[in-house]
Amino acid sequence: MTTDATSPQPPNDDFHVFDTTLRDGAQREGIHLTVADKLTIARHLDDFGVGFIEGGWPGANPKDTEFFQRAAREIEFRHAQLVAFGSTRRAGVDVAEDPQVAALLDSGAPVVTLVAKSHDRHVDLALRTTLDENLAMVADTVRHLREQGRRVFVDCEHFFDGYADNPDYALAVVRAARDAGADVVVLCDTNGGSLPARVADTVRAVREATGARLGIHAQDDSGCAVANTLAAVDAGATHVQGTANGYGERVGNANLFPVVAALELKYDRRVLPPGALTEMTRISHAIAEVVNLPPATHQPYVGVSAFAHKGGLHASAIKVDPDLYQHIDPELVGNSMRMLVSDMAGRASVELKGRELGFDLEGDRELVGRVVARIKEQERNGFTYEAADASFELLLRDEAAGRRDRFFELESWRTITDHRTDGGMVNEATVRLWVKGERVLATGEGNGPVHALDQALRTALERTFPQLARIQLIDYKVRILEGRSGTQSTTRVLITSGDGQAEWSTVGVADNVIAASWQALDDAYTYGLLRAGLRPEG
Repeated sequence: MTTDATSPQPPNDDFHVFDTTLRDGAQREGIHLTVADKLTIARHLDDFGVGFIEGGWPGANPKDTEFFQRAAREIEFRHAQLVAFGSTRRAGVDVAEDPQVAALLDSGAPVVTLVAKSHDRHVDLALRTTLDENLAMVADTVRHLREQGRRVFVDCEHFFDGYADNPDYALAVVRAARDAGADVVVLCDTNGGSLPARVADTVRAVREATGARLGIHAQDDSGCAVANTLAAVDAGATHVQGTANGYGERVGNANLFPVVAALELKYDRRVLPPGALTEMTRISHAIAEVVNLPPATHQPYVGVSAFAHKGGLHASAIKVDPDLYQHIDPELVGNSMRMLVSDMAGRASVELKGRELGFDLEGDRELVGRVVARIKEQERNGFTYEAADASFELLLRDEAAGRRDRFFELESWRTITDHRTDGGMVNEATVRLWVKGERVLATGEGNGPVHALDQALRTALERTFPQLARIQLIDYKVRILEGRSGTQSTTRVLITSGDGQAEWSTVGVADNVIAASWQALDDAYTYGLLRAGLRPEG
């Protein structure tokens, strides 16, 4: 890793986008990143075009030390500069003799972020040193790293609480960092309890009192981290810190994606390389896959529901002009508009959803009326189509053709569960189908009755339809709907399937969970065969 002129420069050094997913984001409960995970995420963030990627605390644990070593060999950063995180020297220790400061230099990172105490109570109770010594720790460490050719940012921990309790001392910490050569002094809302008005007032006051270049690091404990970040920008901050998808300790950090989208689209600031914003949804979901958390469906800008419309009134307006119920064009952030079909659907919803699926329904009022009526009836019975696009498309095809064209006809199915005396269980299913005029009987075993039924159905069909080999069941969800009680209630099953190129969801509803599962399986394979280009015999 180099620190000379060949090192990548941020796209706009007048305004910094600083990502701390690999350090602060990794502190979220349930996230456990390997070094390989961190390298993958770093590549995604560099593709997105952030200016700085905080890689971790070298010297604090072997994994972060290894990350910096491997990043130097394995990643050629195009946009981002790698940042090492650490603390100021220890109290009473010469900065040149402090091993954790040496580890920051050994990381080879061209930029270092130092965490410093700016709340007098934390100096007294956590560091157990004097206020003057804390100021010396800040100044000595910044100066030492600058002398070694590193760019230095200083994170003033608990700044807003410290400023409220003792503004003179909090300002003294900012000045100590500034005077020693820190490029940016970052005001941290470490407990996440500040509100936007307070953040704006404080940033403005600190800027006027010190003249330092200021940044903002906001936690989301009060649900205001993004708002607080933008409030700080309004007050003069030119450096924003956040994490991908808002990951972080407790409830998380400022979500970098809505912050960046707001800066680019609402503030008209160019903070990313040209065209990078359209990659935001893909990057968000890709990082979610790496950390093994499902992408948040209702996340602003990048969630799959961010531009999903359900109400009939909305659909009628969107049919005229999508901007009437959307604050931006979703394609600007790499997302897309979706129409949800439910018992709230009107004609416009069905027409728009049909158009999304490739059906022109606008001139066929009778067909649209039948579809709307059937959806409402089905949803009264417990079906849901907003989460089962494939089942809706099959319903639409049925109504358009006036019948259900099928690849196979069911004669019967049966499942058996044997509970052995040794505690083992065997699940077996048998299906009897008619396929192209031929009666087919097949059996299957599985981990449960539904898995066994799926195996039997696949066995029965694969000889005639080898395309099924590409289709896999990806997810299976069961929900008990309102009914008489517990196991006697109506059951809804949602199945997600895929063929390696796309995924689709189907729904089944019945008093019996296996019967509901059969309906969803039937739709899943029928839709998959249609996707494979086959057409059922009429």
